[in-house]
Amino acid sequence: MTTRHILCFGDSLTWGWMPVPSGTPSTRYPFEQRWTGIMARALGDGFRVIEEGLSARTTSIADPNDPRLDGSAYLPAALASHMPLDLVIIMLGTNDTKAVYRRTPHEIARGMAALAMQVARSAGGVGTAYPAPALLIVAPPALKPIPGAWLAAEFAGAQLKSEALAESYQALAQAGDVNFLDAGAHITTEGSDGVHFTPENNRVLGEVMAQKVLEILA
Repeated sequence: MTTRHILCFGDSLTWGWMPVPSGTPSTRYPFEQRWTGIMARALGDGFRVIEEGLSARTTSIADPNDPRLDGSAYLPAALASHMPLDLVIIMLGTNDTKAVYRRTPHEIARGMAALAMQVARSAGGVGTAYPAPALLIVAPPALKPIPGAWLAAEFAGAQLKSEALAESYQALAQAGDVNFLDAGAHITTEGSDGVHFTPENNRVLGEVMAQKVLEILA
């Protein structure tokens, strides 16, 4: 049986952050409760799900306090490291809405476009002959009211931006002829911090993702 390889590239929503009202510190859902684990179980044999989630990751911003967070600086190496890949799922953008970055929804979509180009140009990896994988761009669900004082300050003015990401990402996907999924059409950020997922959010998203993967790789 041929195994299909799926790379899930994202932030804390992919890493599996367990929400707490104060925002931080927190821990991680076990794999079987994360949406990636739910998706892997739904897909069953013949699929390998590879997690590349990092909390606070952005699409393409070099954070002055933490150089690890720029997704565009890390994605090319991740793609080459995990070749061969059949599909890359990218769900990023929530952290780009933070006040410190001062990004508009269109500017955030341009950050996603940079990642999409990296996927398209990833053929060959490092000294190999593998083709570039298919791409699924996922718009994260919009933020809810945030009770934690520090987290609320980080995301000041971000709710309206997060609500506009799906439209911007869909336009990008249509322009680039790649696959698109609006996670906010199926779930919300119902966790107690207003940003992250509950176990039920993870379950629903994982099952929706599995169906989308099957459509793309059919």
